[in-house]
Amino acid sequence: MKSVLWAQFLKDKRNPLLILLFIAGSIVATLILGGGVQSQTRVAIFSEESNASEIEEKWETLLNTNDSFEFEVVDPEKAREDVRNGNSDVAVSLSDNDYELLIARNMPGVSSVEQHVASVFQQEAQIRAVESQEEGDVRKEMKDYLADAPFQLESQGVDDEQIPKFNIRTQLLFAFIFLISMFIIGFKVNNVTQDRVSGIWDRMILSPVKKTSMYTGYLLYSFLITMLQIVVVLIVFKYIMKYDIGDNLWLIILISACFTFGMISIAMLITGFVRTPEQFYAIYPALIPLVPLVSGAYMMPGTITNPVLLFIADLFPLAHAMEAIMSIVFYGAGLQEVTMSLLYMLLIGIVAMGVGINLVERRSS
Repeated sequence: MKSVLWAQFLKDKRNPLLILLFIAGSIVATLILGGGVQSQTRVAIFSEESNASEIEEKWETLLNTNDSFEFEVVDPEKAREDVRNGNSDVAVSLSDNDYELLIARNMPGVSSVEQHVASVFQQEAQIRAVESQEEGDVRKEMKDYLADAPFQLESQGVDDEQIPKFNIRTQLLFAFIFLISMFIIGFKVNNVTQDRVSGIWDRMILSPVKKTSMYTGYLLYSFLITMLQIVVVLIVFKYIMKYDIGDNLWLIILISACFTFGMISIAMLITGFVRTPEQFYAIYPALIPLVPLVSGAYMMPGTITNPVLLFIADLFPLAHAMEAIMSIVFYGAGLQEVTMSLLYMLLIGIVAMGVGINLVERRSS
């Protein structure tokens, strides 16, 4: 096992550029596609009605009630040009009772903006409906009533702290880390097929190295190099870029380890179905980008409700890993709360690994 492990290390030592690019890719993808360093998202709003200034002033006040967004009044032509050129993902065209979203591309943050704007307009429509039937300052009466309502609801988070708010950027951080790690896993596990086709596998079988040690060496190195990428990126975001990824870093690393084992097993399963490295490269890179989409890793929780897609997502470790990590980061869950997710990932890994190695052995014989 040590000789196989060392041989794989020497390959990367001679050409470490690929691993370094993957590590950098995890960081860059989060910063670019995730909206950059955690901060308020600026959203342009404008109106082209005859009383545009009044409409803009009114809705700017009402919309700026969410700490994640900063709605800013801009010139209509500038807002449209920014969206058209891709400088802004979304802008909001306002009228007195309605709105229209101008979308450059379907980024995850766009759905969050749409949900917030829709909720504000819906609440304002309800207040107007009451005002049309009642006399007096309904808005002030409602505000005074809610300030001293007969039923008081007090929300409290873990350890008497305020309940944490969901942050899509934090979710995207882990989504992109795991996406890049899945590609690293594929390229490393495919070394089994490459060495088998090139004849190195046959020479190792004739040597004193046991076949169990051969498999262990390949898979253990894939595990270690993938965990290196995950841990390095997590440390960079937590301690350098100051991302809020919770206080249980060790538990996140444990979940990442179970996820890595599960995905190595999936890659090994695909290896069992192919005969050449080229066939693996044709199948694996086409399949892996679909896994985060089906698992909802790029979207708000609860977005995907189709039972077929949910069933498919449960067959991969990513859905269970994301669920466990989001529970830790946003709700302060501990080891006991995420145990089932860990067991699901380990079960997927054990089954896929067993079937994959069996298929590889049948093709080798």
